[in-house]
Amino acid sequence: MTWAPDYITVEDLRAYARIPDDADDEQLALAISAASRAVDRFTGRQFGNAEDVRTFDVVDGYAVVDDLARIDEIKLNGRAVTPTPLPRNASSKGRPFERLVFSNTGYRGEVEVSGLFGWEQVPDAVKQACLLQASRFKTRRDSPLGVAGSVEAGSELRLLAKVDPDVEVSLSEFRRRWGAA
Repeated sequence: MTWAPDYITVEDLRAYARIPDDADDEQLALAISAASRAVDRFTGRQFGNAEDVRTFDVVDGYAVVDDLARIDEIKLNGRAVTPTPLPRNASSKGRPFERLVFSNTGYRGEVEVSGLFGWEQVPDAVKQACLLQASRFKTRRDSPLGVAGSVEAGSELRLLAKVDPDVEVSLSEFRRRWGAA
């Protein structure tokens, strides 16, 4: 993970939290960056993109690659090749490729992949999760000892050291699963 994009803007968070002025914009920007990194950690991926050339190991005709939105060229041990990117329907669903399978299962070596790594666009569910988590981070300074709400009013809520439960639900389909498929 070489880049660290923020998934929403200060203006997005200000509108979401119904903040009428820009007095706290510096704090909102910090909350946005922290929320974006929390999304990254929970999902095991980032949702920005970057043109790049990266090298991966091929073992038994199979390579696990970083999220790959577009493939420009693939070279295996210096020769241009055309493996099958998986999942096959990734681009039609707006998702990246995660693996490359070569026709000869005995292939080994290094594969050099050039293209657009990451996601074409930040998914709406990721933006929503980031808004919710950033809003939670923003209000944290007003929550002494990690408790929000009131015991007397029956609205006490302990702020846990993990992503918000609703953020977890929103992001569950985007978690990167590592290993053989």
